[in-house]
Amino acid sequence: MLYGVILAGGKGERFWPLSLAERPKQFLRLISDKTMIEETIDRVLPLIPFENIRIVTGRSMSKLSRENVKGLDERHILAEPFGRNTCAAVGLAAVHLVHDDEDAVLVTLSADHLVKPPEKLLRILNSAAAIASAEDCLITIGIVPTRPETAYGYIKLGDIYKHEQDFIFYRVSAFTEKPKAAVAHEYYYSHDYLWNSGMFVWSAKSILAAIKKCQPDLGELLVEYATHIGTPGENAARESLYEKATSISVDFAVLEKATNVLTVKADIIWDDIGGWNSLSRHRDSDNDNNVVVGDALVLDSYETVVYNEGDGIITCLGVSDLIVVRSANITLVVHKTKADRVKEILARLEENENTRQYL
Repeated sequence: MLYGVILAGGKGERFWPLSLAERPKQFLRLISDKTMIEETIDRVLPLIPFENIRIVTGRSMSKLSRENVKGLDERHILAEPFGRNTCAAVGLAAVHLVHDDEDAVLVTLSADHLVKPPEKLLRILNSAAAIASAEDCLITIGIVPTRPETAYGYIKLGDIYKHEQDFIFYRVSAFTEKPKAAVAHEYYYSHDYLWNSGMFVWSAKSILAAIKKCQPDLGELLVEYATHIGTPGENAARESLYEKATSISVDFAVLEKATNVLTVKADIIWDDIGGWNSLSRHRDSDNDNNVVVGDALVLDSYETVVYNEGDGIITCLGVSDLIVVRSANITLVVHKTKADRVKEILARLEENENTRQYL
Protein backbone atom coordinates (compact mmCIF):
# COMPACT_ATOMS: atom_id res chain seq x y z
CA MET A 1 0.00 0.00 0.00
CA LEU A 2 1.09 3.59 -0.64
CA TYR A 3 1.84 5.95 2.27
CA GLY A 4 2.72 9.63 2.44
CA VAL A 5 5.55 10.57 4.79
CA ILE A 6 5.78 14.33 5.42
CA LEU A 7 9.04 15.53 6.97
CA ALA A 8 8.05 18.53 9.08
CA GLY A 9 10.71 18.87 11.73
CA GLY A 10 12.59 21.97 10.57
CA LYS A 11 12.77 25.30 12.38
CA GLY A 12 12.51 27.55 9.31
CA GLU A 13 14.86 30.10 10.83
CA ARG A 14 15.28 32.02 7.58
CA PHE A 15 11.62 33.07 7.86
CA TRP A 16 12.17 34.78 11.20
CA PRO A 17 10.39 36.72 12.67
CA LEU A 18 7.27 34.95 11.36
CA SER A 19 8.84 31.57 12.02
CA LEU A 20 9.45 31.23 15.75
CA ALA A 21 10.19 28.32 18.07
CA GLU A 22 6.51 27.93 18.93
CA ARG A 23 5.38 28.33 15.30
CA PRO A 24 7.95 27.17 12.73
CA LYS A 25 7.74 27.63 8.97
CA GLN A 26 5.63 24.59 8.15
CA PHE A 27 2.75 26.13 10.11
CA LEU A 28 2.86 29.48 8.31
CA ARG A 29 0.65 30.69 5.45
CA LEU A 30 3.43 31.82 3.16
CA ILE A 31 2.26 31.12 -0.39
CA SER A 32 -1.49 30.76 0.04
CA ASP A 33 -4.26 30.84 2.66
CA LYS A 34 -3.21 27.36 3.80
CA THR A 35 -0.25 26.46 5.97
CA MET A 36 2.70 24.82 4.26
CA ILE A 37 1.95 21.47 5.88
CA GLU A 38 -1.69 21.63 4.73
CA GLU A 39 -0.51 22.42 1.20
CA THR A 40 1.76 19.37 1.24
CA ILE A 41 -0.88 16.95 2.48
CA ASP A 42 -3.57 18.24 0.12
CA ARG A 43 -1.15 17.84 -2.79
CA VAL A 44 -0.99 14.04 -2.40
CA LEU A 45 -4.49 13.22 -1.16
CA PRO A 46 -5.82 12.25 -4.60
CA LEU A 47 -3.15 9.53 -4.67
CA ILE A 48 -2.76 8.61 -0.99
CA PRO A 49 -5.68 8.18 1.46
CA PHE A 50 -5.63 10.55 4.42
CA GLU A 51 -5.39 7.64 6.85
CA ASN A 52 -2.07 6.70 5.21
CA ILE A 53 -0.43 10.07 5.91
CA ARG A 54 2.35 10.17 8.48
CA ILE A 55 3.92 13.38 9.80
CA VAL A 56 7.46 13.12 11.17
CA THR A 57 8.00 16.16 13.36
CA GLY A 58 9.47 17.27 16.65
CA ARG A 59 7.67 16.22 19.79
CA SER A 60 7.09 19.87 20.65
CA MET A 61 5.29 20.33 17.32
CA SER A 62 2.87 17.42 17.61
CA LYS A 63 0.13 19.60 19.07
CA LEU A 64 0.69 22.27 16.42
CA SER A 65 0.32 19.62 13.73
CA ARG A 66 -3.01 18.47 15.08
CA GLU A 67 -4.23 22.05 15.44
CA ASN A 68 -3.27 22.98 11.89
CA VAL A 69 -4.51 19.93 9.98
CA LYS A 70 -8.16 18.96 10.30
CA GLY A 71 -8.61 15.26 11.09
CA LEU A 72 -5.01 14.68 12.15
CA ASP A 73 -4.55 12.68 15.34
CA GLU A 74 -1.83 10.80 17.21
CA ARG A 75 -1.83 7.84 14.83
CA HIS A 76 -0.72 10.14 12.00
CA ILE A 77 2.22 11.62 13.90
CA LEU A 78 5.67 10.16 14.51
CA ALA A 79 7.17 12.50 17.09
CA GLU A 80 10.94 12.87 17.29
CA PRO A 81 12.41 13.53 20.76
CA PHE A 82 14.81 15.99 19.10
CA GLY A 83 16.15 16.67 15.62
CA ARG A 84 18.58 14.24 14.02
CA ASN A 85 18.22 15.36 10.38
CA THR A 86 16.41 13.44 7.65
CA CYS A 87 18.07 10.03 7.74
CA ALA A 88 16.79 9.24 11.23
CA ALA A 89 13.38 10.70 10.34
CA VAL A 90 13.11 8.54 7.22
CA GLY A 91 14.27 5.47 9.14
CA LEU A 92 11.73 6.08 11.90
CA ALA A 93 8.86 6.30 9.41
CA ALA A 94 10.01 3.27 7.44
CA VAL A 95 10.43 1.02 10.45
CA HIS A 96 6.95 1.90 11.72
CA LEU A 97 5.26 1.43 8.36
CA VAL A 98 6.94 -1.87 7.57
CA HIS A 99 5.84 -3.04 11.02
CA ASP A 100 2.22 -2.39 10.00
CA ASP A 101 2.50 -3.31 6.31
CA GLU A 102 5.46 -5.26 5.01
CA ASP A 103 4.68 -4.11 1.46
CA ALA A 104 4.51 -0.41 2.34
CA VAL A 105 5.71 2.02 -0.34
CA LEU A 106 6.60 5.48 0.92
CA VAL A 107 6.23 8.81 -0.87
CA THR A 108 8.51 11.01 1.22
CA LEU A 109 8.05 14.78 0.95
CA SER A 110 9.21 17.91 2.77
CA ALA A 111 6.58 20.18 4.29
CA ASP A 112 7.97 23.38 2.81
CA HIS A 113 7.90 22.93 -0.96
CA LEU A 114 5.79 24.52 -3.68
CA VAL A 115 4.76 22.28 -6.59
CA LYS A 116 2.67 23.12 -9.67
CA PRO A 117 0.73 21.59 -11.26
CA PRO A 118 -0.01 19.01 -8.55
CA GLU A 119 -1.77 16.75 -11.06
CA LYS A 120 1.49 16.15 -12.96
CA LEU A 121 3.38 15.48 -9.74
CA LEU A 122 0.80 12.83 -8.85
CA ARG A 123 1.32 11.08 -12.20
CA ILE A 124 5.09 11.09 -11.62
CA LEU A 125 4.71 9.74 -8.09
CA ASN A 126 2.31 7.04 -9.28
CA SER A 127 4.81 5.91 -11.90
CA ALA A 128 7.62 5.90 -9.37
CA ALA A 129 5.51 3.94 -6.90
CA ALA A 130 4.83 1.29 -9.55
CA ILE A 131 8.57 0.72 -9.88
CA ALA A 132 9.35 0.94 -6.15
CA SER A 133 6.65 -1.58 -5.28
CA ALA A 134 8.13 -4.16 -7.66
CA GLU A 135 11.87 -3.49 -7.49
CA ASP A 136 14.57 -2.86 -4.91
CA CYS A 137 15.36 0.74 -5.78
CA LEU A 138 15.42 4.23 -4.29
CA ILE A 139 13.82 6.90 -6.47
CA THR A 140 14.49 10.61 -6.12
CA ILE A 141 12.38 13.12 -8.03
CA GLY A 142 14.62 15.41 -10.12
CA ILE A 143 13.39 18.81 -11.25
CA VAL A 144 14.22 20.18 -14.70
CA PRO A 145 16.08 23.44 -13.85
CA THR A 146 14.51 26.72 -14.91
CA ARG A 147 17.55 28.84 -14.00
CA PRO A 148 21.21 28.34 -12.99
CA GLU A 149 20.42 28.09 -9.28
CA THR A 150 23.25 28.07 -6.71
CA ALA A 151 21.08 27.28 -3.67
CA TYR A 152 20.12 23.72 -4.66
CA GLY A 153 21.96 20.44 -4.96
CA TYR A 154 21.98 18.72 -8.36
CA ILE A 155 21.57 15.21 -9.75
CA LYS A 156 23.65 14.14 -12.74
CA LEU A 157 21.71 11.89 -15.09
CA GLY A 158 23.09 8.47 -15.93
CA ASP A 159 21.81 5.90 -18.42
CA ILE A 160 18.12 5.36 -19.05
CA TYR A 161 16.83 2.66 -16.71
CA LYS A 162 13.31 2.14 -18.01
CA HIS A 163 10.10 3.77 -19.21
CA GLU A 164 7.16 3.66 -16.83
CA GLN A 165 3.83 4.98 -18.03
CA ASP A 166 4.62 8.44 -19.51
CA PHE A 167 7.97 8.97 -17.80
CA ILE A 168 11.60 7.99 -18.27
CA PHE A 169 13.58 6.83 -15.25
CA TYR A 170 17.36 7.18 -15.22
CA ARG A 171 20.16 5.78 -13.14
CA VAL A 172 21.80 8.48 -11.05
CA SER A 173 25.36 9.15 -12.16
CA ALA A 174 26.25 11.48 -9.27
CA PHE A 175 24.93 13.93 -6.70
CA THR A 176 26.61 17.32 -6.50
CA GLU A 177 26.53 19.98 -3.80
CA LYS A 178 25.27 23.53 -4.19
CA PRO A 179 27.50 24.90 -6.98
CA LYS A 180 29.18 28.24 -7.53
CA ALA A 181 27.56 30.49 -10.13
CA ALA A 182 29.82 29.47 -13.04
CA VAL A 183 29.24 25.76 -12.36
CA ALA A 184 25.49 26.30 -11.99
CA HIS A 185 25.45 27.88 -15.46
CA GLU A 186 27.34 24.89 -16.82
CA TYR A 187 24.85 22.48 -15.26
CA TYR A 188 21.88 24.47 -16.54
CA TYR A 189 22.99 24.59 -20.16
CA SER A 190 24.28 21.01 -20.31
CA HIS A 191 20.79 19.50 -19.75
CA ASP A 192 22.50 16.62 -17.94
CA TYR A 193 21.59 17.82 -14.45
CA LEU A 194 18.40 18.08 -12.45
CA TRP A 195 17.68 19.89 -9.20
CA ASN A 196 17.60 17.53 -6.24
CA SER A 197 14.09 18.15 -4.92
CA GLY A 198 14.21 16.11 -1.72
CA MET A 199 11.11 14.17 -2.82
CA PHE A 200 11.57 10.39 -2.72
CA VAL A 201 9.70 7.17 -3.47
CA TRP A 202 10.83 3.81 -2.10
CA SER A 203 9.50 0.76 -0.35
CA ALA A 204 10.00 0.63 3.41
CA LYS A 205 12.02 -2.55 2.97
CA SER A 206 14.34 -1.00 0.38
CA ILE A 207 15.16 2.15 2.34
CA LEU A 208 15.73 0.19 5.54
CA ALA A 209 18.03 -2.22 3.70
CA ALA A 210 19.91 0.73 2.21
CA ILE A 211 20.29 2.39 5.62
CA LYS A 212 21.59 -0.86 7.08
CA LYS A 213 24.14 -1.19 4.26
CA CYS A 214 25.26 2.44 4.06
CA GLN A 215 24.86 3.39 7.72
CA PRO A 216 25.19 0.09 9.62
CA ASP A 217 25.14 1.69 13.07
CA LEU A 218 21.81 3.39 12.44
CA GLY A 219 20.55 0.23 10.76
CA GLU A 220 21.20 -1.78 13.91
CA LEU A 221 19.61 0.90 16.08
CA LEU A 222 16.45 0.75 13.95
CA VAL A 223 16.34 -3.06 14.17
CA GLU A 224 16.54 -2.80 17.95
CA TYR A 225 13.93 -0.06 18.07
CA ALA A 226 11.52 -2.09 15.94
CA THR A 227 11.26 -4.72 18.68
CA HIS A 228 9.67 -2.11 20.96
CA ILE A 229 7.03 -0.73 18.55
CA GLY A 230 3.58 -1.12 20.09
CA THR A 231 4.93 -1.95 23.53
CA PRO A 232 4.99 0.13 26.76
CA GLY A 233 8.70 0.66 26.15
CA GLU A 234 8.33 2.33 22.74
CA ASN A 235 8.83 5.92 23.91
CA ALA A 236 11.93 5.07 25.93
CA ALA A 237 13.30 3.10 22.99
CA ARG A 238 12.74 6.07 20.66
CA GLU A 239 14.61 8.33 23.09
CA SER A 240 17.50 5.87 23.05
CA LEU A 241 17.43 5.62 19.25
CA TYR A 242 17.69 9.38 18.84
CA GLU A 243 20.33 9.79 21.52
CA LYS A 244 22.58 7.31 19.71
CA ALA A 245 21.76 8.22 16.09
CA THR A 246 24.10 10.43 14.07
CA SER A 247 22.63 13.66 12.72
CA ILE A 248 22.95 13.33 8.94
CA SER A 249 20.72 13.81 5.90
CA VAL A 250 19.40 10.83 3.99
CA ASP A 251 21.09 12.25 0.87
CA PHE A 252 24.59 12.15 2.36
CA ALA A 253 24.01 9.03 4.45
CA VAL A 254 22.36 6.79 1.87
CA LEU A 255 21.65 8.15 -1.60
CA GLU A 256 25.21 9.23 -2.36
CA LYS A 257 26.46 5.75 -1.37
CA ALA A 258 23.77 3.37 -2.65
CA THR A 259 24.01 1.78 -6.11
CA ASN A 260 20.28 1.32 -6.73
CA VAL A 261 19.28 5.00 -6.96
CA LEU A 262 17.06 6.18 -9.82
CA THR A 263 15.70 9.56 -10.80
CA VAL A 264 12.97 10.85 -13.08
CA LYS A 265 12.78 14.16 -14.91
CA ALA A 266 9.96 16.16 -13.39
CA ASP A 267 9.18 19.02 -15.74
CA ILE A 268 7.10 20.88 -13.17
CA ILE A 269 7.26 24.11 -11.21
CA TRP A 270 9.02 23.33 -7.92
CA ASP A 271 10.56 25.53 -5.30
CA ASP A 272 12.03 25.06 -1.87
CA ILE A 273 10.34 27.87 0.04
CA GLY A 274 13.46 28.41 2.09
CA GLY A 275 13.54 32.13 2.81
CA TRP A 276 12.00 35.53 2.24
CA ASN A 277 13.35 35.91 -1.31
CA SER A 278 11.28 32.94 -2.45
CA LEU A 279 8.06 34.93 -1.93
CA SER A 280 9.06 37.20 -4.81
CA ARG A 281 8.84 34.19 -7.12
CA HIS A 282 5.40 32.99 -6.05
CA ARG A 283 3.35 35.82 -4.54
CA ASP A 284 1.54 38.31 -6.74
CA SER A 285 3.49 41.55 -7.25
CA ASP A 286 2.57 45.10 -8.26
CA ASN A 287 3.83 46.98 -11.32
CA ASP A 288 7.11 47.73 -9.55
CA ASN A 289 7.66 44.08 -8.57
CA ASN A 290 6.84 44.71 -4.91
CA VAL A 291 5.21 41.84 -3.01
CA VAL A 292 2.88 43.15 -0.31
CA VAL A 293 1.11 40.95 2.24
CA GLY A 294 -0.99 42.59 4.95
CA ASP A 295 -1.56 46.27 5.62
CA ALA A 296 1.12 48.36 3.92
CA LEU A 297 1.58 51.47 1.82
CA VAL A 298 4.49 51.30 -0.62
CA LEU A 299 5.39 54.40 -2.67
CA ASP A 300 8.15 54.92 -5.24
CA SER A 301 9.69 51.62 -4.18
CA TYR A 302 10.86 48.65 -6.20
CA GLU A 303 11.58 44.93 -5.90
CA THR A 304 10.66 44.96 -2.20
CA VAL A 305 8.86 42.35 -0.08
CA VAL A 306 6.62 43.76 2.65
CA TYR A 307 4.91 41.28 4.99
CA ASN A 308 2.82 42.71 7.81
CA GLU A 309 1.34 40.23 10.26
CA GLY A 310 1.28 42.72 13.12
CA ASP A 311 -1.08 45.50 14.07
CA GLY A 312 -1.05 48.83 12.26
CA ILE A 313 0.51 49.55 8.89
CA ILE A 314 3.96 49.40 7.29
CA THR A 315 4.88 52.32 5.02
CA CYS A 316 7.81 52.39 2.59
CA LEU A 317 8.96 55.35 0.50
CA GLY A 318 11.80 55.40 -2.00
CA VAL A 319 13.35 52.03 -1.16
CA SER A 320 14.34 49.04 -3.28
CA ASP A 321 15.48 45.44 -2.89
CA LEU A 322 14.43 45.22 0.74
CA ILE A 323 12.54 42.70 2.84
CA VAL A 324 10.42 44.35 5.54
CA VAL A 325 8.56 42.08 7.96
CA ARG A 326 6.43 42.94 10.96
CA SER A 327 5.20 40.19 13.31
CA ALA A 328 3.80 40.94 16.77
CA ASN A 329 6.53 42.93 18.53
CA ILE A 330 9.35 42.16 16.07
CA THR A 331 10.34 44.05 12.92
CA LEU A 332 12.91 42.84 10.40
CA VAL A 333 14.44 45.02 7.68
CA VAL A 334 17.07 43.35 5.51
CA HIS A 335 18.48 43.83 2.02
CA LYS A 336 17.51 41.00 -0.30
CA THR A 337 21.15 40.11 -0.93
CA LYS A 338 21.65 39.54 2.81
CA ALA A 339 18.43 37.63 3.48
CA ASP A 340 20.22 34.29 3.84
CA ARG A 341 22.10 35.74 6.82
CA VAL A 342 19.04 36.09 9.04
CA LYS A 343 20.41 33.23 11.17
CA GLU A 344 23.21 35.58 12.25
CA ILE A 345 20.59 37.80 13.88
CA LEU A 346 19.15 34.81 15.71
CA ALA A 347 22.60 33.84 16.96
CA ARG A 348 23.09 37.34 18.37
CA LEU A 349 19.67 37.30 20.03
CA GLU A 350 20.50 33.93 21.58
CA GLU A 351 23.62 35.39 23.23
CA ASN A 352 21.63 37.85 25.35
CA GLU A 353 19.21 36.68 28.02
CA ASN A 354 17.04 39.78 27.46
CA THR A 355 16.60 39.15 23.72
CA ARG A 356 15.99 35.38 23.71
CA GLN A 357 12.28 36.07 24.07
CA TYR A 358 12.26 37.13 20.42
CA LEU A 359 13.30 33.69 19.19
